Amino acid sequence: MTTEDIVAQGLRGKKGDIKSLLFEGALLLSLFISLLFLIILLVDVVGKGVSVLLDRGGSFLSSGLSSFAERAGVGQGIFGSLVMLIFVVLLAFPIGVAAAIYLEEYAKDTKFNRFIDVNIRNLAGVPSIVYGLLGVAIFVLVLAPLTGGASYIAGGLTLAVLVLPIIIITSAEALRAVPDSIREAGFGVGATRWEVVRSHVLPVAAPGILTGTVLSISRALGETAPLLLVGAVTGFVATGDASLGEQLQGPFATLPTTIFAWASQPDADFRALTQAAIIVLLAVILTANAIAIFLRNRYERKW
Repeated sequence: MTTEDIVAQGLRGKKGDIKSLLFEGALLLSLFISLLFLIILLVDVVGKGVSVLLDRGGSFLSSGLSSFAERAGVGQGIFGSLVMLIFVVLLAFPIGVAAAIYLEEYAKDTKFNRFIDVNIRNLAGVPSIVYGLLGVAIFVLVLAPLTGGASYIAGGLTLAVLVLPIIIITSAEALRAVPDSIREAGFGVGATRWEVVRSHVLPVAAPGILTGTVLSISRALGETAPLLLVGAVTGFVATGDASLGEQLQGPFATLPTTIFAWASQPDADFRALTQAAIIVLLAVILTANAIAIFLRNRYERKW
């Protein structure tokens, strides 16, 4: 079948050949299977965990970790996850975007810069457990006088390093997608390179950059292995009357590590708490993603 025949069939509304139909059917089947597993998992989690949220309400969200199921809650886990999120947003996001701007707008096409780009892409595929080992070696041991050892600071820095390659890659792709005509228009009216990047390129690339931020937030909030390596507590976190600075340099827990600890308990009550904690984690992730998506859509409407 020639190209003209395929175009003619498309214009007449006829279907393609049998191979195209089979391939399309296989794609749809894969989609339905994925959605089926997702729906089954969500129904199982919500069905078993919503009763805990209805029975205990706010006490479950505000209570700390405990060895007694009736007293245990996710308050310390929520606080820890939000602290990790702040570290990712304040450290990984600006550093990642700045690195992407340099690689795309300032760096020349040399072997050294291509070597850096390849290694950044390789780092994005490194297992998270490797970043956990890096966090133990640097943030827990070497920088212990600054981080306090196994602490919120060490965990937040580890997660920031973990998602940094993802932010760099997605930001670089968003900058690369900006048409060169926009840059040329800025240069044509006498703007400097930084003025072009700041006033023309970045606003247009902002939706794509924020999309990368959404992916980074989702991965950071769901990580467990690297945090366990850098000292996340799976038992009881005692804060006492410590100040915020002292707490940041002390023991910590997050929602994923809390879920891991409760899931390993043989008690059926803790298994119900695990399902409820998963619901809370999903709510936190969806809320953080919704904020990022709102900002992205706002930039899309503006430009």
